[in-house]
Amino acid sequence: MKLVQSILTRNPCYTAGRKITVKGLMLHSVGCPQPKASVFINSWNSAGHNNACVHGFIDGNDGTVYQTLPWNHRGWHCGSGSKGSGNDTHIGVEMCEPACIKYTGDSFFTCSDKTTARAVATRTYEAAVELFAMLCKQYNLNPTADGVIISHKEGRSRGIASNHGDPEHLWNGLGVGYTMDGFRKAVKAKMDGGTSDSATSGLQASSLKDLSEMDVIAKTGPLFTADQKASGILASVSLAQFILESGYGKSELAQNANNCFGMKKSLSGNTWGGSAWNGTSVYTKETQEQNADGSYKTVTADFRKYACVEDSIADHSAYLLGAKNGSKLRYDGISGMTDYKAVAQLIKDGGYATSLTYVEKLCSIIEKWNLTQYDTVNAGTVNDVWYRVRKTWADAASQKGAFHSLSNARKCADENTGYSVFDEAGKVLYTGKQTTFQPYLVKVSIPDLNIRKGPGTDKAKTKKYTGIGVFTIVEEADGIGASKWGLLKSYQKNRDGWISLDYASKV
Repeated sequence: MKLVQSILTRNPCYTAGRKITVKGLMLHSVGCPQPKASVFINSWNSAGHNNACVHGFIDGNDGTVYQTLPWNHRGWHCGSGSKGSGNDTHIGVEMCEPACIKYTGDSFFTCSDKTTARAVATRTYEAAVELFAMLCKQYNLNPTADGVIISHKEGRSRGIASNHGDPEHLWNGLGVGYTMDGFRKAVKAKMDGGTSDSATSGLQASSLKDLSEMDVIAKTGPLFTADQKASGILASVSLAQFILESGYGKSELAQNANNCFGMKKSLSGNTWGGSAWNGTSVYTKETQEQNADGSYKTVTADFRKYACVEDSIADHSAYLLGAKNGSKLRYDGISGMTDYKAVAQLIKDGGYATSLTYVEKLCSIIEKWNLTQYDTVNAGTVNDVWYRVRKTWADAASQKGAFHSLSNARKCADENTGYSVFDEAGKVLYTGKQTTFQPYLVKVSIPDLNIRKGPGTDKAKTKKYTGIGVFTIVEEADGIGASKWGLLKSYQKNRDGWISLDYASKV
């Protein structure tokens, strides 16, 4: 790791001189197509740049780490949430992003050169592992302990950061297979003298136990995209099999053996090359199998036990590629197929499952969760359909985002009270929590709080200030530069009077 000190001595976060007791590290990505750390350093080293300051940037072109604040200075890298701000406890580091991506809305982007983009993501990931390992040693932090190493997205979930999805959105969109669980384990391995390769530790199914179905898919989907790149087997089908056969990774077999596909110790007498199973570890349990007449029988069987979920995925794909029926491949031609219905039928016809409705079940799961978004022909690209999250279809100004993934749109609606998911014709597809916003009073104690025309420091100033006093907030919104923005009652008609609620307190 190449570490260069480039302290932003003119930035207000530095000149304020506030210190923190370092309790953790937060990983970010910059959220724009800019791989050069120098661009941010030159822009942020100004007395007028009071919106943000992080402790370091990782250059996307060469992986150089630039330290921009003393590690124990208080930065402003994650906003705040209902339980306070991670700025008071965590060091914040930004990974620069590839120049060949183009954002299309929120965390979604297209990519014109995936090979280059993935190389940038890998370069910044590996540098971040080394940097975080160094910082954990310096501040005596356990990287796998709860809340020590988190992403901006995880900070939001913990109530100590604003509503961002980085850096997971970048890793998922590029299909590189990285996860925060894998990152934490890679940091631990680096501290112990290992490599930064996340594959050395892998995802444990036990970490999926308490996640929602949607979150399990978001966490594991990129692993299947990565597997498709290696095996050629359609990610959507393998992911649907994982969901069906392991109950979203929560089955007894998955939780105790990382076996997510019901792979037995011996499968129809087959052996195959490239197996990720060590050949000896097994987990014994009872299981039900369906007879040709539709009835079931209970048998006791030995199942393969894997070191991690990635090994289970790899072994499953190796089986589909190499299993034979006599001298003929059972699933001949599966690699490279792009029609998920045809792939599902080929798997059933090859004798993979005894269930008479196996194909229908797989296709239903794929269509319910739009799993084709994880196929390499789609990952990181724009689909034809947009799902919009708004209060009402007519209220376009209330839109929180537009998504190609219905599951992501549903999640956005769940996170924003009073919002629904609409298709392109304005039809409601899903409704989140619905409660009426109750206006409330806030007290402003500074005389020069800017009133802006929209929720965010990227919105124009009205050239007016609130002054010191008590004001009524009639609406809240997320935006750049504050953990939450509030609309003043006197500007309600045109919705063009917003203030940062970080400088106001409820009465």
